[in-house]
Amino acid sequence: MQNTSLRCAAIWLMLLFVPAVTQGQQELPDWTAKIRSDHPRLFFNAQTWPAVKQRALNDEHAWYRQVKSRVDQLLAKTKTDGELEPRDLGPEAASAAFIFLMTDQPGYLDLAKRCLEASVAYYEQCYEQRKSVNWYSTSRVHAIMAWDWLYNRLTETERREIMSRLVLTIDRVLNAKPTIYRENMSGYNTGFYGVRNCLWFIGCTAFGTEIETDTVNQWLVWGHDENRKLLAHRQRACGDDGGGASPTLGYVFGAYPWAEQNFFYTWLSSTGENIAPDWPHGAWLANYVIWNWIAAEPLPLQFGYGDTPHTDNRLPISQLYTHMANIRHLYGRAEPEAAALAHHVQNLLPNPGYSNTWFIYPFLLSELENSPEPLAPENLPHARHFETMGQVFMRSGTGPTDTYCLFTCGGILRQHRHYDALNFVIYHRGFLALDSGTRYDEFTNGQHLANYFAQTVAHNCVVIHQPGEPVARYWGGTVEGNHGGQHQQLGSVVKAFETNDDFVYVAGDATACYQHGTVRRQGQPDLPEKCELVTRQLVFLLPGHFVIFDRVTTTDASYQKDWLIHTAHEPVIDGRTFHADHGDGRIWCRTLLPHQARLTPVGGPGNEFFAAGKNWPIQAKGLRPEQLAMMGQWRVEVTPSEPRKEDVFLHVIQVGDQRLTVMDQTTLIDETTRYGVRLNIGTETWEVVFDTTGNLGGHIRRTGTKASLDQPLTSKVEPQSGIMLRSLPP
Repeated sequence: MQNTSLRCAAIWLMLLFVPAVTQGQQELPDWTAKIRSDHPRLFFNAQTWPAVKQRALNDEHAWYRQVKSRVDQLLAKTKTDGELEPRDLGPEAASAAFIFLMTDQPGYLDLAKRCLEASVAYYEQCYEQRKSVNWYSTSRVHAIMAWDWLYNRLTETERREIMSRLVLTIDRVLNAKPTIYRENMSGYNTGFYGVRNCLWFIGCTAFGTEIETDTVNQWLVWGHDENRKLLAHRQRACGDDGGGASPTLGYVFGAYPWAEQNFFYTWLSSTGENIAPDWPHGAWLANYVIWNWIAAEPLPLQFGYGDTPHTDNRLPISQLYTHMANIRHLYGRAEPEAAALAHHVQNLLPNPGYSNTWFIYPFLLSELENSPEPLAPENLPHARHFETMGQVFMRSGTGPTDTYCLFTCGGILRQHRHYDALNFVIYHRGFLALDSGTRYDEFTNGQHLANYFAQTVAHNCVVIHQPGEPVARYWGGTVEGNHGGQHQQLGSVVKAFETNDDFVYVAGDATACYQHGTVRRQGQPDLPEKCELVTRQLVFLLPGHFVIFDRVTTTDASYQKDWLIHTAHEPVIDGRTFHADHGDGRIWCRTLLPHQARLTPVGGPGNEFFAAGKNWPIQAKGLRPEQLAMMGQWRVEVTPSEPRKEDVFLHVIQVGDQRLTVMDQTTLIDETTRYGVRLNIGTETWEVVFDTTGNLGGHIRRTGTKASLDQPLTSKVEPQSGIMLRSLPP
């Protein structure tokens, strides 16, 4: 401990001889004049503190007791004098500082200061050892919060020493060459919860203190501008539907919302301006929650999209209660419908309660009790198109025995998205057509992640095998080959979409995702190098049938095409039909086209994740058989019998429970320029046909005991925005 004191003293002496740069020497934007001159400034200020304190003593007294109990336990475990060994105690420093402000008891002040000193020493130690503090900025931001909240009870020397050391160590991390391993440098277009996220908080609270003035001013402006970029990026990502900066739910339902919520709160506390209503996109996260929600017991499930580990496909709900509370507080007046839906999501959660990650949030929710009553959306459409997220959700209902489907097409986000355009996932009492692969133990299984999990072969898509084609790079490992997959994550386009009480229809074009270059032909237009057309049309006949039609045209007839569908367990193939089970559900799939197609099962021990000539196994020590099944250990490949440039694929899928022993009758319809299927489903007969050339079109007809239906498949994309509640019939 004596060595730590000597080191700190040496750093402090060095800092004393660093010439100060005054604000007058740096041109600052006009908005900086709005920042209040007193402290605290982060999350609350002198004017709002009484309300925060009263909330802690009344509406959120139970939460306050939890926070105080943790601080008291730490106080009992540590000495009341002397230094703590260097370790990351940022959240503990902030919690102790908060309890001190609540009680004015000097023991908590001393504990907060010692935790703050131990944390700063640890950050310095990490830099000296060239190791990361944490992938997240959270603990360091809490250390900054503690400095801000204790500002009026620190000596001038303590203020300068602690903040100067914080600035110095973070600056060193930012400028380290090479970059420190696992030190997150993410910016506005990701989660923005790495070390750069600290700059706004330091700039905001140290501004005007004449401590490291030049750096603080730069960080203040950069942090403000980066947060504004983040809000604009996320507003574009959410569109008019809701969503976030990634369609992978572990991120968008987890840490991603922190950055914008923290900026809203700290801008308000430091300037007095509430800017959250200017950015209403954040209010609609609840809408994205309810469409990703698959009802199941004991906990809700999700589709497993993108970089989801696939060990259980549980919906990530640990942060949702807090996120929804923030929405109710920030948007209750400006976006009452969205706030009411957030209230409904809170009521849906099986284990409601605040997250400990940002313990301060509950004490800030002064508008929570004034927000609208829950809105239970009981009359939603059967499908929802989230354009900017690149997803179409379909479902027969919202119960545990309903059918759920996710179709992937369009979108503007690459973040944690795979090469999966036109993929579909189907859930009915189990994951029947699933996304395969995993990011489980990603640092051990990086080669699996990059070479299989993220690649097209792991999804229910079409692959086109072009010899020698370039790889499609992804994080986690070095990609060694390409199993006929896509080369671009973005570029697919939804061409048609409609939803009603009888069926859902969506059509997409993913041609651009497969093209990686062009072939020049003298005197003629350039040709795409791999394929000229890849489209998919999907019709969901409620409640349990799917008709899927694909057109695929390659530039060379020798490029083999495979239509893929992945199952949790081994499929049972009988001619051109197969079935497979998972959970309590069963999927039947029948190939109607191509004529004479080969159905090949791929999977089982040693071949679970076969791609580009080899298996990409995972180290799965400790995983149960059911967790491995969730990663999809089998697939069926449907391959044309003869090489052709142009092929069409027509499949009918039926889902049910495991009493479904045979598939409903299906008959191929061949109308020269159209192919389709006639399905006998109970007392109804459906005919669904698709055009084989030209624009994506077709026709759908139903006859039987229900009202007849006879209409072309739409060529338009039905607009949707907001919650999209339907009007009930009179």
